[in-house]
Amino acid sequence: MGEALRASLWAYPALEVVHIIGIALLFGSLAVLDLRLAGLGRALPLEALARLALPASLGGFLLAAASGLVMFATDAAGLLTHPAFQLKLALICAAGLNAALFHARGGLQKADDTAFTQAVLSLALWMGVIACGRAIAYV
Repeated sequence: MGEALRASLWAYPALEVVHIIGIALLFGSLAVLDLRLAGLGRALPLEALARLALPASLGGFLLAAASGLVMFATDAAGLLTHPAFQLKLALICAAGLNAALFHARGGLQKADDTAFTQAVLSLALWMGVIACGRAIAYV
């Protein structure tokens, strides 16, 4: 599969577009929810916002992950040793753990100081993931 992507003029750029759309869905919807949890837009009902944002976030993550795996296949050996890629994977794992802990403790129902901290951490982790993804091409 990696060879076919490298041989095609348009396949890899199209895959990158799909990846960016996934990232936009993931981060865009999470950013709105995380900012609400961090105290902005208190007039917006949290549960209604979560019902809209969380499926979009999950869909975006699945799209980004699937396209990312295919892009990874084009240069697995090179990426596995790339520091920006390694950091990106670590940050994705940390963001996933943060989300799992948030939901396990019922963060949407509590919206307390811990939820605030986890929301700010979520924003920082996903911004780090995006920055590392861009750094892969330049570092």
